[in-house]
Amino acid sequence: MNQNFAGRSALVTGAASGIGAACAKALAARGAGKLVLVDVDGAGLDALDLPGCKVHRIVGSVADEALWVGLDPLLTGLDHAVVNAGIGSGGALAEVSLADWRRVMAVNLDGAFLTLAHSLRAMAGKSGSVVVVASTTGLKPVPGIGPYGVSKAAVAHMARIAAAENAKNGIRINAIAPGGVDTAIWESGEDFRESVARIGREATIARMAKTTPLGRFASSDEMADSILYLLGDAAANITGHVMVSDGGFTL
Repeated sequence: MNQNFAGRSALVTGAASGIGAACAKALAARGAGKLVLVDVDGAGLDALDLPGCKVHRIVGSVADEALWVGLDPLLTGLDHAVVNAGIGSGGALAEVSLADWRRVMAVNLDGAFLTLAHSLRAMAGKSGSVVVVASTTGLKPVPGIGPYGVSKAAVAHMARIAAAENAKNGIRINAIAPGGVDTAIWESGEDFRESVARIGREATIARMAKTTPLGRFASSDEMADSILYLLGDAAANITGHVMVSDGGFTL
């Protein structure tokens, strides 16, 4: 499949770890000429080894509108964007405070909106492609993570609306809905941390993966391969699609 990004520019949010870091590495390995990487974790961004391309490492929150206004000149002529930054949440809806609800929505929904809107403006007058990272929890109701699931349902639909609005401009927008992926986002859950303390991280992930028909969680690299497929020329006829990659979790 054609995943040649030679000389192209790409924006990746949440790039310091997990799926975002895997996307940044895969884009660099496939010839990207310029990467704009955004994350609140400056040390994680600095740790990325991305030879062969010009890298701009931006430390800040995707929910900060001022950050995006400042980035606009750097993004001009953007070819691709991976709207990936997100945070986890826990608790039944009846027990979630408005402050916790807004904390998740600020990053997962408002931040995704700002990322997408500024990326589309940067692509004005040329073709381009965007992938929004949603989640199977935005498709299948999972108790105990209401704010996260609602935010991911919203960004998946936002991607489809943007696809309908921008197809005439030659800009493709798709979403990907991962199931279980072995990333650091799990560390925000109290139950996960308690299980790791008892039986270790590997055993905890393996136990969680039993809910998936394939019996395993995906790696960040596997998710990056799917995202780069949607970004690249091999998916030139695909827009407004929400790709599910979940090992059968939503069956």
